[in-house]
Amino acid sequence: MTGLRAYDCCMSEGGVWRCGRHVVPLRERTLVMGIVNVTPDSFSDGGSYSSVDDAVKHATQMVADGADLLDVGGESTRPGSEVVPADEEMHRVVPVIRRIAEDLSGVPVSVDTRKPDVARAALEAGATIVNDVSAGGDPAMFGMVAETGAGMILMHMKGEPKTMQDDPTYHDVVAEVRGFLGDRIEAALAAGIDLEQLCADPGIGFGKTLEHNLAILRDIRAFHHLRVPVLVGPSRKRFIGTLTGTEVEDRIEGTAGVVAWCAAQGVDIVRVHDVKEMTRVVRVVDAIVGPRG
Repeated sequence: MTGLRAYDCCMSEGGVWRCGRHVVPLRERTLVMGIVNVTPDSFSDGGSYSSVDDAVKHATQMVADGADLLDVGGESTRPGSEVVPADEEMHRVVPVIRRIAEDLSGVPVSVDTRKPDVARAALEAGATIVNDVSAGGDPAMFGMVAETGAGMILMHMKGEPKTMQDDPTYHDVVAEVRGFLGDRIEAALAAGIDLEQLCADPGIGFGKTLEHNLAILRDIRAFHHLRVPVLVGPSRKRFIGTLTGTEVEDRIEGTAGVVAWCAAQGVDIVRVHDVKEMTRVVRVVDAIVGPRG
């Protein structure tokens, strides 16, 4: 946890997330990020929105259903997935992001990528957030985000998507994941990225067993000590299927349970497939919890 200690004293308690031309208010309520997959092989909805028109129509409906942000991804990072070449990933995401940015200009759009070249092309097309599951694993990503002023999501993943679920082990999963994210935040700051550009995601399902995922969720408030917005993406994931005995298309109630817990614990953003239903969930929980202060 050396990184966390190193910058904790100078952290801001600012109530916004600065993402390029968008300034996203925090703490007023739980924000909902809608997932727009334009991949043929994502674990949940791969191939469903492979055309630009279908993807934009889906994104438009998500916003109508209550999405505050949209996350467009062109490379599956499900367990066992293969790396997609950068040019193919750009071919998938850039036309979709350009159309969404034109048609839904008031909605912050994120690109879900580990590749700086893809991120830059997406930002040029109108995205204002980079959602990097490798947390700046390619050092060029930090420089590009610092240069453009984009928002950045730093996620924890143990290993690579292809092998991350091959017997992941931790001594203390909460401490180790939080320590990793603290170190990556410190690295981002050293690269010239402002604290208010950053968001942290503990990476539910990314190199973690059922017990690891539950431990992180149980102690999700520990991640507020990072002093950046906390995002959680539990939607339709395998651990929910394990707990409920359901297939991926039948995990909406299980997802709702996790989303409700996260909202009650002060998580800033939930990343989900089922926007209409999860927006209703967080509205009710936020009303019960009351002002965040």
